[in-house]
Amino acid sequence: MKSKTLNVFGLIAPVWLVVGVALAGALYPGYSHFEQAMSELHALGSPVQSLSPLINNYPLGILFAGFGLFVFSIFKHKAAKVSAVMIILHGVGSILAGYFPCDVGCNPDSTSLNQTLHGIGGLIMLVTLLIAPAIWIFIARKVLAASWFGWISVVCVLLQLAVVPLMAAALDSGEGFGFYQRIAYGIPLIWLFLFAALLLKHQEKAAETPKQTR
Repeated sequence: MKSKTLNVFGLIAPVWLVVGVALAGALYPGYSHFEQAMSELHALGSPVQSLSPLINNYPLGILFAGFGLFVFSIFKHKAAKVSAVMIILHGVGSILAGYFPCDVGCNPDSTSLNQTLHGIGGLIMLVTLLIAPAIWIFIARKVLAASWFGWISVVCVLLQLAVVPLMAAALDSGEGFGFYQRIAYGIPLIWLFLFAALLLKHQEKAAETPKQTR
């Protein structure tokens, strides 16, 4: 597959997620995007249990992993490659979380095998898209000559860290968890979209004036 196509995967993934979750939610009678976790779309007993991973987790896993492979292939910088591995693992986590549905209500205290493996997949997804932008805080200027992207990465990481306790509090109170989860996930997805757009522009410039900049 051409590298430019894999680059575009990074642009498609955030849009795909929004459309996929909206579609699955529309097919789930009474589903609340404000109150319920996205994982509840394919929880055991959900009316879209089988459909949701097919339109969300699995294709998204491929899109994330494909983009991560692209990032890994174009950089020689070790830290940049580590960020690529994080994005690839994010895709793996998406597939894992989709293959193993959580229990009814996605109760984090459940000790069932499905719930445990689903939780591991979700944890991988959370951590990897926190580490990836954190890396670019320190290397954006050197690797891409884009100091602004380093600052965008700073904002992304700080906002994620700020939302996590709000999400935890919402989980305890039982109110608004879906809202905070979507904010927490939406922030790094915006970062990923900007990253993919930046790399697309970077590759176009490199093609016009071939020069080793990595």
